[in-house]
Parts: sequence; C-alpha cells; structure tokens
Amino acid sequence: MALRLMYITNRPEIAHIAEQAGVDRIWVDLEYIGKSDRQGGMDTVQNRHTAEDVANIAGTVTASQVLVRVNPIHEALPDYFSSEDEINTVISNGADVVMLPFFKTPQEVERFIRDVDGRAKTQLLLETPEAVDCLDDILSVGGIDEVHIGLNDLSLGYHRKFMFELLADGTVERLMEKLHRAGVACGFGGVGRPGSGTLPADYILGEHVRLGSETVILSRSFCNTTLVTDLSEITRTFREGVADIRRVERECQAWTDEQFGQNHQCVVDCVRKIVQGM
Repeated sequence: MALRLMYITNRPEIAHIAEQAGVDRIWVDLEYIGKSDRQGGMDTVQNRHTAEDVANIAGTVTASQVLVRVNPIHEALPDYFSSEDEINTVISNGADVVMLPFFKTPQEVERFIRDVDGRAKTQLLLETPEAVDCLDDILSVGGIDEVHIGLNDLSLGYHRKFMFELLADGTVERLMEKLHRAGVACGFGGVGRPGSGTLPADYILGEHVRLGSETVILSRSFCNTTLVTDLSEITRTFREGVADIRRVERECQAWTDEQFGQNHQCVVDCVRKIVQGM
C-alpha cells in the first residue's frame, strides 16, 4: 500500500497544486491551545488556521481528503468555542478526517470519538508519553480509525534532542507493532524530498516501508511556501517531489530483509552523528 501523503496548508491555490500532484490529504491546522508553551523556541510551524479555512479547502479539492487537526480536548474559552462545538463546526464545513492532538488519557479519546460520532474518520496524534503509557487502554476505545505518531512533541516529552532519535532507538517500531496488532492504521512523522535532509529523506522512507507505515506528513522542507512564492515553481516542486517519493517507495518495497536492516543502521548512525553535533 502506498503511503498517504499529507500536506498542511490553508491556501486553496496550494491545496489545488498539491492535489494535482498526488497528495492524498490536505491538512488544515486549527491547533493552538498550549502549543506555543510546549514548543516555544523550537523551529516548528505553529499554524492558526480557522474553521472558515476548512470550508475553503473543502470547496477546492475533489480527490484529496480534508484532514483537520482540532485542539486538544477543552471547554469553551472566552474567545473560542468548546471541543464539541469545534468538532461539529469542522465536520459541517467539510472535514473528512478529524485529528485529536496532545491527548493523555483514554477519557479524552472517548470524548473525542463521541463528539465525532461517526461523521468523519478519526485520527489520533500520539505525541505524549502519558498516552504511550496507557496506549492499550486507549486502543480499547472503539471508533479509532487511525493513529499517527507525532515525533516533535513526543521527543520533547522524552527529553530528546532530535525527534528522529525515537526512530533510531526503536520507540517508533515498538509503537507501530502494537498498533498493527490492534488492527489500527498508523504512520509517523514527516519527510522531505528524497535526496535532501540532514537525516536523508530516503532513509526515512525506507523505515516507513519496513514498519508498514500508511501515512506521512510532507514537511515544511518539502515545499516551504513562505519562501517559495512563485506558483509555477511550487507546482514543479510538488510534481517532481511526489514523483520522487513514489519512486523511492517502489524501490524500497523490493528490498530484502538485509537491505532494510542496512537502511535502519544508516538511520541509527546518522542520528547519532546529528545528536553528537548538537
């Protein structure tokens, strides 16, 4: 099965380009509650998309699904609606998949599943050590369609210097094995364009194939539309970049166990060098 590629944007023109290039999901990102506090100082993207953006993207794409990351479970705030109202709104505005971030307990997941109420696919973003510790209980909650392992926050929670340490040390592999045993579709992290990256994207894609991953985020480095503004250049980047990812996927699917083992060792060695240099 080919990886489902996800790209974060609230710009309809970029969503159209990504869809035409073969991106499977356009990700609208409403999450902001608590995010700046825990990721302050990190070189991460902190979007503040809106429910209106969901409607705009849903009105633009036809083949790609619309994935919406809502906020962690919360009550109504003075200037923002409750989780239940937020979820109702994004589904009404066209969300095909709703993602719950930064949860820590089965109770939060139960509330999320109840609020979605079967009207969209549900995806959990597994990114806290607390959720990892009670993952068996979480997986016993019915109605979970997918789990995506979020390496940014999970590495922060484990006090790691580099998010891909969790791939090198077997953490991602152990979680993926548990999710597969539970029969839940799963994926992890993000990836740039093959041929690029301090930890080469080709190595990361090899790990996705080895671990049976089904989803991956196209990272900011894949196409940074805040730096590249020419739409023809963005179109070329998406078209060629997605084709490159599909080519590497096909190559990896023909690998032997020995080749997968060699690639994993390359990941371990490369991550070690990166961390030593930090």
